[in-house]
Amino acid sequence: MSEIIRTENMAKVFTDGKKAHTVLRDVNLSIEKGDIFGIIGYSGAGKSTLVRCFNGIEKPTRGNVFFEDRSIVGLKASELRTIRRKIGMIFQQFNLMPSRTVFDNIALPLKHSGLTKKETSKRIKELLQLVSLPDKEDSYPAQLSGGQKQRVAIARALVNQPKVLLCDEATSALDPKTTKSILYLLKKLNEELGLTIVVITHEMSVVREICHKVAVLDKGKILEEGDVYTVFSNPQEKLTQSFIETTSTLGNVKELIKANSPVVKLQPGQLLLKISYSADSVSEPLISYISRQYNVDADIIAGDVQILSDHPLGGLIIILSGQKTDIDHATHYLEKKHVAIEVLNHG
Repeated sequence: MSEIIRTENMAKVFTDGKKAHTVLRDVNLSIEKGDIFGIIGYSGAGKSTLVRCFNGIEKPTRGNVFFEDRSIVGLKASELRTIRRKIGMIFQQFNLMPSRTVFDNIALPLKHSGLTKKETSKRIKELLQLVSLPDKEDSYPAQLSGGQKQRVAIARALVNQPKVLLCDEATSALDPKTTKSILYLLKKLNEELGLTIVVITHEMSVVREICHKVAVLDKGKILEEGDVYTVFSNPQEKLTQSFIETTSTLGNVKELIKANSPVVKLQPGQLLLKISYSADSVSEPLISYISRQYNVDADIIAGDVQILSDHPLGGLIIILSGQKTDIDHATHYLEKKHVAIEVLNHG
């Protein structure tokens, strides 16, 4: 696949009177056509500024931004408008006009498109069908649920048939069930339309659900990036690890240890382990094997195995009991089978 958006050593500095505030620092990213690319970071990391540089709403202080191999930095206003028609955008708060119907909200970007009334109506009806709101064209935003409002916003963003859809915290204001339905819709648009989607979020569960690739942003810098499975299975940075822990129930065990819960209380000689599987190991009956082969008991406290990018990924929290040499042999065997082991506590 060829890239559609690229940044080169891009930085953004805002000046408030005499004080300069650096929001982005030497950002180098490449987003390929047809990707769902996640950019994750906590509040204040620079995510929204970054995504606004992609469509020229914000101009980098230095460095460059390319759309389809064309620099958008320094373009004339008319040229930039042409580029922006190829880049749709949706937001956390939907940004619908309350005094206009769903039809009129979606039609707004077509004001100077040159389409006839009939052509405009046809396109909007097709989009309402695509986002599963065929009967809502005469409704007003106040009559819609949050999920329906975001579907209208998606339809409006697609009305100019863009090549890229930028989603700035698009599911943050929605409940979990509605979030899932919107993410399913975005995935459908990616697959059926070949739409490139950039997802800005602070929730790793959103990245896990639909993204192909992810970049972790912190204080304006890219800490880590790669395909989602690689980043989830082998995170290199502490921040990435903390994000990933929010998507798994396995992270709760550390709270149980702090609280001295009887669930994780150990007898002398026991080990409390977190074992993390990869695609190479998750299908093997490793726990039953080490129990038989090395004469150890494995008490499973918690488990979480997910399917990510069509591969299983996850792990277990276990208490291993037995002779020290047998436990050592068992853990060495697991490591040979590409299982990552973290000792959480000793008995």
